[in-house]
Amino acid sequence: MNTLKAGDNVPEFVLLDQNGLKTSLADIPTGKRALIYFYPKAMTPGCTVQACCLRDNMAKLAAANVEVMGISTDKPEKLLRFFEKELLNFTLLSDETHEVAEKFGVWGEKSFMGKTYEGIHRISFLIDEAGKVEKVFDDFKTSNHHDIVLNYLQQKTTSK
Repeated sequence: MNTLKAGDNVPEFVLLDQNGLKTSLADIPTGKRALIYFYPKAMTPGCTVQACCLRDNMAKLAAANVEVMGISTDKPEKLLRFFEKELLNFTLLSDETHEVAEKFGVWGEKSFMGKTYEGIHRISFLIDEAGKVEKVFDDFKTSNHHDIVLNYLQQKTTSK
């Protein structure tokens, strides 16, 4: 797995969102950063905790000029159910062919209960206003992902 690193250009992509609309990084308003987070599967316990924690902290993320996009291999219809059930307030994107996950370097071998399979690794990327990877978050729990991101954003603000 060759994950994107800080300073790398973000690959272009167009994916369908939870409403079946084509969405890309270019849809992020000028002057904003993006938090692109990859997660294995909508409506599973860990992914639900992670999404709801981001939802509950969206005001703080917005105050830091950050838009959020979650990407999984789920179909748009399932993403819409997840979006509506959990009252999410950010975009979910469907990467059914895992092409974008591969471009970001988050698709690879995983193991669970003795079984090995290919899947999405839970990794997030903060993308700066110029479309470059600012920070990679790959060491967190689903319950503290938002805190790790917000702490990083706070440190960046106070160090300016």
